[in-house]
Amino acid sequence: MTAEGLGKNGLSKERLRLWLRMLRVTRQVESELRERLRTEHDSTLPRFDVMAALYAAEEGLKMNELSKRLRVSNGNVTGIIDRLVEDGAVERIAIEGDRRATRVCLTVAGRETFRGMAVEHERWINALFEGVSEEDAHHIGELLHRLPASPNDAN
Repeated sequence: MTAEGLGKNGLSKERLRLWLRMLRVTRQVESELRERLRTEHDSTLPRFDVMAALYAAEEGLKMNELSKRLRVSNGNVTGIIDRLVEDGAVERIAIEGDRRATRVCLTVAGRETFRGMAVEHERWINALFEGVSEEDAHHIGELLHRLPASPNDAN
């Protein structure tokens, strides 16, 4: 598209507006969640995400599996895991036959802590989206599934 063609295509303009609205809503919700996790649980959103992934994987995950699942670098996850281990929420388990690899999983206390945070997180999401009916939420979700999951899917 040339510079002269910008804004002349109605569909393109509506898609741009959609993207900007999605970005604005995402940033607002994420900001609110970060603040509530900080003030009500002395936690962070990345910490919550790590705990959620480990909660879903009862047997635990290797560090590289956790990084891949969260789509972040091993370095980002390592610092969070270190702090969770210090707090007694996560334990590292050696993997037999592989001295370099460890599996991390939530402790009983970590599972309890996360469960409480998750219940509140769900309440917060429901409050933040109170103007959206269940039917509308389902419909919006279905529409968003039409979008490519990654840039490679767009081709």
